[in-house]
Amino acid sequence: MTLYRLHHATAYDYAEPVVLGTHFLHLLPRARPGQVVREAALAISPAPDNRRDETDHFGNPTTTVSLTGAHKEFRVALSATVEVAQPAPPAPEATPRWEAVAARGITDPDVAEFCLPSPLAKPNGELADYAAVSFLPGRPVLAALLELNQRIFNEMSYRPGVTNNCTTAAHVLTTRAGVCQDYAHLMLACLRALGLPGRYVSGYLRTSPPPGQEKRRGADQSHAWVSAWLGEAVGWVDFDPTNNLVVADEHVTLAWGRDFNDVSPLRGIILGGGRHFLRVNVDLEPVLT
Repeated sequence: MTLYRLHHATAYDYAEPVVLGTHFLHLLPRARPGQVVREAALAISPAPDNRRDETDHFGNPTTTVSLTGAHKEFRVALSATVEVAQPAPPAPEATPRWEAVAARGITDPDVAEFCLPSPLAKPNGELADYAAVSFLPGRPVLAALLELNQRIFNEMSYRPGVTNNCTTAAHVLTTRAGVCQDYAHLMLACLRALGLPGRYVSGYLRTSPPPGQEKRRGADQSHAWVSAWLGEAVGWVDFDPTNNLVVADEHVTLAWGRDFNDVSPLRGIILGGGRHFLRVNVDLEPVLT
């Protein structure tokens, strides 16, 4: 078990006053098997005129705020303490054939929607061919997933700035370059091309590595990875293709959905503002006990 202290600060500065602003936030971490949220709070400035905290379709905490007074900056700061103790998956050979998982997934109401295409992780023939290299007939699903996770890590180039929030998995397969969001969308589209359930997970990666280990890609910002369903007996197992990891105790889950569009940390609509400047700072460090 690892106990983390998490800080995520987002700052918007506007060239002109914003007259009205409404913002939708996925910034409070969710509880899940292997993760306990001990405390979490959002500090928002200017103080919103209205705030509504709810739970979305996928079970993620959401916060909606409205500001009706003129302002030239918008600040949101998350502070949280989260306990992580992810169980290790079974041996790959002990997991069912991937075809059996696909056949069951599309009929299981709890996971079927994660088999279906989404705007940023939509499968096609090329993605199916790419996935099929790892998903040979009769292969145990975890063995295939581990190979696909490693192939994406090896064959992609981690290059910030060459993609954006609208980049699709099909584009990523062609260019073989991007950031953690793109790695996740590529892996998700591969799974869905084979009828396997997969969900997009947003969250955070430990900022400073343990002694003797290299720093992970994406550790200084919001991170993204993939959760794959391995059947009723095993459940969901998370994979980080950006770092070729099976997710254990270095990751903190914020939210999950079909792709980035479902779990964008902060989006909104403003009236006024002109040009804006964005700064984001993330820090996830273990608490010494």
